[in-house]
Amino acid sequence: MEFHEVVKDRYSCKGFGPGKVPAEKLNAILEAGRLAPTAKNLQEQRIYVIQSEEGLAKIDAATPCRYGATTCVVVAFDRNNTFTYPGGKRNSGVEDASIVATHLMLAAANEGVDSCWLNFFDPDKLAEALGLPENEEILMILDLGYAAEGTKPLPNHASRKPLSETVAYL
Repeated sequence: MEFHEVVKDRYSCKGFGPGKVPAEKLNAILEAGRLAPTAKNLQEQRIYVIQSEEGLAKIDAATPCRYGATTCVVVAFDRNNTFTYPGGKRNSGVEDASIVATHLMLAAANEGVDSCWLNFFDPDKLAEALGLPENEEILMILDLGYAAEGTKPLPNHASRKPLSETVAYL
């Protein structure tokens, strides 16, 4: 698929059917995340693929927003392996994990796999439920699967502000 079409057509799927994401498509999606840029190439991302009934039940206990997805990808980062920016107020953890997650989301659309970026959950409680190391912080969950029949983008999906409202040339 052409890149402009991928970014224009992808939407947050709020209803998944029962079909599983084939391994080759999931691997292509995960590879796109692996190739994402990170500060100083630290690659602090940690990706957890959840497909088991037990794992999906833990996702369901953390959020009402799985929407029936058969695969969830939890994107986290290693807090002990980030780059601290000049001034010492920020580090690269959230930023780099967000870039990785965006690569995953767009790669899913490119593979014909629907997705939904989730952040409606308590990351500390989910990390504990999944048994993640204490040095890892969860950024988001990415639902993956195929839209159930009749599922479509929200009515405001194509509504975007004009560039003149969001961009300034200095």
